[in-house]
Amino acid sequence: MPDKATAAYHHRDQRPLIPSEAEAGAEQINPKVQHHATKVLDKDPIIHRGQDPHLNWLGKYDYDDPEQRPDYLRLDIRSLYRHEHVRPEALMQRLYRQRQAGAPQLDLFGPSYQDVDELDKPLSYYQHHSDWENRLILGDSLAVMTSLLEREGLNGQVQMVYLDPPYGIKYGSNWQIKLNNRTVQDGKDEHLSSEPEQIKAFRDTWELGIHSYLSYLRNRLLVARELLTESGSCFVQISDENVHLVRNLMDEVFGAGNFVAQISYKTTTSTGEQLLESVADYIIWYARAKTSLKYRQLYNLKVVGGEGGTAYGKVELVDGTKRSLTAEERADIGRLPLGAQIYRIDNLTSQRGASGTDLREFHLWNKVFTPGKGTFKTDEKGLRNLAAKNRLEAVGTNLYYRRYFNDFPVFPISNIWNDTSIAGFASDKKYIVETSAKVIQRCMLMCTDPGDLVLDPTCGSGTTAYVAEQWGRRWITIDTSRIALNIAKTRLMTAAFPYYKLYDESGQDLRQGFIYKEVPHITLKSLANDEPPATEKLYDQPEEDKKRLRVAGPFTVETLQSLNPVAPEEVTAAAAAPEELESQQQFEQRVFAGLTSAGIRNGAKNEHAVFLRVEQRASPSLPAEGYWRDAGGHERKAYFLLGPRFGTVSKSQVNEAVRECRQLGDADWLVLLGFAFDDSIENREQTFSAGTFQVTRVRIGEDLLQEGLLKKDKKAASFVTIGEPEIAVVPAETPGEVCVEVRGLDIWDPIHNRLAARSVEDIAYWMLDDDYDGSNFLVRQVFFCGGEKTEFRKWRQKLDNQASATAKKRAEAALRVELDEDAWARLYGFRSHPIPQQKGRRVAVRVISQFGEESTRVLPL
Repeated sequence: MPDKATAAYHHRDQRPLIPSEAEAGAEQINPKVQHHATKVLDKDPIIHRGQDPHLNWLGKYDYDDPEQRPDYLRLDIRSLYRHEHVRPEALMQRLYRQRQAGAPQLDLFGPSYQDVDELDKPLSYYQHHSDWENRLILGDSLAVMTSLLEREGLNGQVQMVYLDPPYGIKYGSNWQIKLNNRTVQDGKDEHLSSEPEQIKAFRDTWELGIHSYLSYLRNRLLVARELLTESGSCFVQISDENVHLVRNLMDEVFGAGNFVAQISYKTTTSTGEQLLESVADYIIWYARAKTSLKYRQLYNLKVVGGEGGTAYGKVELVDGTKRSLTAEERADIGRLPLGAQIYRIDNLTSQRGASGTDLREFHLWNKVFTPGKGTFKTDEKGLRNLAAKNRLEAVGTNLYYRRYFNDFPVFPISNIWNDTSIAGFASDKKYIVETSAKVIQRCMLMCTDPGDLVLDPTCGSGTTAYVAEQWGRRWITIDTSRIALNIAKTRLMTAAFPYYKLYDESGQDLRQGFIYKEVPHITLKSLANDEPPATEKLYDQPEEDKKRLRVAGPFTVETLQSLNPVAPEEVTAAAAAPEELESQQQFEQRVFAGLTSAGIRNGAKNEHAVFLRVEQRASPSLPAEGYWRDAGGHERKAYFLLGPRFGTVSKSQVNEAVRECRQLGDADWLVLLGFAFDDSIENREQTFSAGTFQVTRVRIGEDLLQEGLLKKDKKAASFVTIGEPEIAVVPAETPGEVCVEVRGLDIWDPIHNRLAARSVEDIAYWMLDDDYDGSNFLVRQVFFCGGEKTEFRKWRQKLDNQASATAKKRAEAALRVELDEDAWARLYGFRSHPIPQQKGRRVAVRVISQFGEESTRVLPL
């Protein structure tokens, strides 16, 4: 790795090439796609149904009779698509001013995913490999993991799975509807969620309650088991409400013999129980194969009188005097005289019965010491060595071994963690319910090494990805919530990490690990046998290069939903297939039920259209109609176009819906419901007039695809209108350069029947690819205009500290680099960094609102 002040870790591993969103559908001719449409897994990989004890719940099996043929889990295999490429190193590069004439700015994105001929791409997907980039994926975790398993061949490659299921921990209010606001109150309409899944929250609106939840978790654990290496580990975080059920379930998936530990850790606050307060949650740890488990022992520092140090109650002074510690000294060891050593006396005998050659008497200090009914832990020579090293002490007629506090200043951690509460640091939390990073960090350090792959199917704010990035692990994390992924993406884009020194002197191979601090482990055996003391590595204390700032390595943002646009007749034909009919009907029922319970939101609390009723129609173009009340209390009518479950809403679908709505002539609003939209629709206004009615694009939350989930609660809003940003290209101060400027955000207001201009504060951040190739969105610039101007604070603080510490060294360098203050000022604004104006060059602008919705515009320069 180059010797520079700002760097990121890069992994030598590679990953299969997958399509970008612009290339979606091209992979359909790939043999892996054509020949592998379904993944089949045995629901009982370990137990024998009807013979072994097992947990039972509604919907666990398709067959009630255990004598029937084995039950299998059949999973559709979907493709993943690259949505964005993020390299924080490239973002950081924009904040430096090159002071050497003609010094080129490095292209940190590189050609690894652009060096395949366009004609060869369809057959190269999943076969050709590119440089490793970590992965932030939007979509249902079950479908995503199945795609990783089958499309990309990741079976047996994941070292650790950390699962924090979205259910089962009791919190009063944990819906977060905006990136910049964690304040939530029960029953407040303005605090109703517009997201399909709460960020790190634990919902209770499952159709069959705990039965749906167990099926949900069982299915994901089955796929996770296939992804794990033989030495891999799976951790499930859970509360006491369902810990017993989850452990039984994991016994069935992994086998009871692969249970490793049940860890209890202290949480931030109590749950407000009327009886005994609960201040702990649990982590259940299973191995893929316990006999092959990778395990790294972690330690905590001993504290005199505290954990690991309660027995150390004596002190030896410099003159050889020995006495007990005073109460004041126990409370503050700084009161001890200089050179004093704290120690404890330990047993010198074992319980093993004596055999023929065992020492029965030991003569010392004109006394005779015997081991009683047991035996001495060493022979006479060993005892003489201990005496010569002043390690023996007599108490009455018994002889003891003197163990000094610094012989081993740490102690192994156990399965009870009392130091994981994050109370007092609420201002650092990114979202409402947050697991302490220390909890995930310990799990990760116990079972992985640098370069290993970590998977978190429940991303939330990205704590697992953040911890993995800090400790040099590769990571993949998944969530159905756009807000969750945007919080995680922001957190990772702007993170600053310690630069840990690599064992590989060239700085290129992370898999060789870090240079770790070590502590001596002096034992009775090593002293008695005159052996050098052993040392123990502290895997949570690598050596740090304080002169270097480290940012996150490259990662991609990916999506499961964006397939080729589907024509209306194809949607109708697919839905009519017998195997699809029931699933399609359930999907439509969930969508229409959600429109009446949750309605459509556009970000303003007084512009929330909740439908009085939604009625199905026989038309494939307009399958439903609905009625809502405007601000004057008048009932108004809308028609709905419902896009495909696994596809984009196509231009032809929209044209047919507009045509039929115009022919009917009795509606005020045409709502285009979809998970994704064709680029020809995405790049036009969010709401446009079609004569007597308005047409609006509305994004559906991905969790409506999850089986077993019934949206009845008013808080579970899953329909959000897509804001339309106003973008302009303006001249920069330097001739031959331009800037991109975001000037506003317009969103349709169905209650007041108008297009409302939103404050630019409703924009959380916006990104720019200033040399867009039409296929790959590379985040070359990012601006946080809707926050508190703190996103890059850690970067700036560390850079300022480095600048003052190394000013002289930098001044002597051949290439002088300094911070560009103008570029730093632009980070929180609405105008981009200057861009060279070149013929044929295009820019792609992506604006993300505080509600997690995004809109992309492509502009020529």
